[in-house]
Amino acid sequence: MKRPVPAISAAVLVGLLALPALAEETPRILLDPGHTAWMMTATALVLLMTIPGVALFYGGMVRKANVLATLMQSFAVACVVTVVWVVAGYSLAFTEGNSFIGGVDRLFL
Repeated sequence: MKRPVPAISAAVLVGLLALPALAEETPRILLDPGHTAWMMTATALVLLMTIPGVALFYGGMVRKANVLATLMQSFAVACVVTVVWVVAGYSLAFTEGNSFIGGVDRLFL
């Protein structure tokens, strides 16, 4: 039985090479209202395409009697994800925190 020493060594080497990139300071980004509006518009367009697309994709995998249930489950999951984003995701993404995740200063937007 061979041991995967070269693979582990390569993974450790890649990890060590990535450390200087993690140590750099990131510059502050100023939010522009035009960019924010475009991102909101693009997000709405993606959701309008994705939700029916995913629902129809999974609906095509089941029998005719179960298509409506599958469509509604896909829609319900999209609704749950939207509520979770409003409750906590926005705050964790856009507030000051540590280098990996934001704070909880703006829960519920």
